[in-house]
Amino acid sequence: MNSPQTLFDTHLPPLAERVRPKTIDEFYGQAHLVDEGKILHRLTKQSATFSIIFWGPPGTGKTTLARMIAKSSQAKIRELSAVSSGVKDLREVIVFAKKNRDVGEKTVLFVDEIHRFSKSQQDALLHAVEDGTITLFGATTENPSFEVISPLLSRCRVLTLKSLEKSHLQNILKNVFEKDVILSKSSITIKDSEKDLLIYSSGGDARKMLNTLEVATNLIGGKGQITEKILNEAIQSKTLIYDKQGEYHYDTISAFIKSVRGSDPDAALYWLAVMLEGGEKPEFIARRLIILASEDIGNADPNGLTLATSGFQAVHMIGMPEASLILAQVTTYLASAPKSNASYKAIKAATQAVKESGTPSVPLHLRNAPTDLMKDMDYGKDYQYPHSHPDHFVNTNYFPNEQSYTFYQPSNQGREEWIRTRLKSLWKDRYPEK
Repeated sequence: MNSPQTLFDTHLPPLAERVRPKTIDEFYGQAHLVDEGKILHRLTKQSATFSIIFWGPPGTGKTTLARMIAKSSQAKIRELSAVSSGVKDLREVIVFAKKNRDVGEKTVLFVDEIHRFSKSQQDALLHAVEDGTITLFGATTENPSFEVISPLLSRCRVLTLKSLEKSHLQNILKNVFEKDVILSKSSITIKDSEKDLLIYSSGGDARKMLNTLEVATNLIGGKGQITEKILNEAIQSKTLIYDKQGEYHYDTISAFIKSVRGSDPDAALYWLAVMLEGGEKPEFIARRLIILASEDIGNADPNGLTLATSGFQAVHMIGMPEASLILAQVTTYLASAPKSNASYKAIKAATQAVKESGTPSVPLHLRNAPTDLMKDMDYGKDYQYPHSHPDHFVNTNYFPNEQSYTFYQPSNQGREEWIRTRLKSLWKDRYPEK
């Protein structure tokens, strides 16, 4: 018999569940939320709570933190999975919560994968959250601003979680071998180099790391050394299925966007096909293409944003499978278009300048003067109307307090080359000859 487990042990939960932290002090990662003085640390210590959406990649602690906060609030707790629960299940929880409220008790509802709830399911929750019958905790890997209805989202605090760092995963591994009911009593060993491989292959996902470790443990029969060969077997034995909510989802959309940005339409089409075959929402892909059209192409080809926006509308109206044709057209156009991130860099620089200088006073000549009183106060005085001048241009200062910046630096790509030439001819002080 290869397994070291007793008959009793075979009924234990999976490793990731067995070592799930019970208190905030046992939790690794998310220092911006759980360190002393931070929001979740204060909530657990004060036994207080409010409706929260936990948003972040898989295996970063969303469910664990939600359970911790719920337990510390001294409320009655109910959990639902959005994958398997319907409106009927929600209504039953609401009835339960109302009974608790009548006797002065709070109810926390934790909804895992809340982004999978339909609009009708979210609507069913809204009133109960609105009137305080339920305190909602939701966990999601998807951007809640896209997946959660606005009225419900506005009544929740969104807390963003980050992928776990190497040091966090090292601590989790150390804790597993010291405290797990099976591994702490086993003779299993693993070298630092294999630990590094295990951590690297997890992509910042603690659950994936622990699941892989559990597979490796079973492969060696619960005793001996976990070698590189065994570990690679464990990693490869994982089911290679596109997971719309998992790490591969993030990796694949990243590969897709980087291929478009890198002007490789063929690679972009490959990753597009991977996502569509895996069941990815076409609207999600279309939204990302709209962002890319501004961030990576911009005024080098202004038609890119127009096509991407039209593409999103068409995808929304048509749906799959024909939406794949629309996405392919938009993808190949954007991948083939000249590239520029000048607008992206410009707004970043302008935002930084505003943060550093504060909110300025608008110069009088730039102010609107719709009333006689405003005119008497010199609102709009000395403003020069560009269309009254040759070339519809007048060299005047539109910045506050005689300030001057050059944020926008058009590239020499596509349409931006013409834009740069024109701006250099108008604002010679901002674009001196090099």
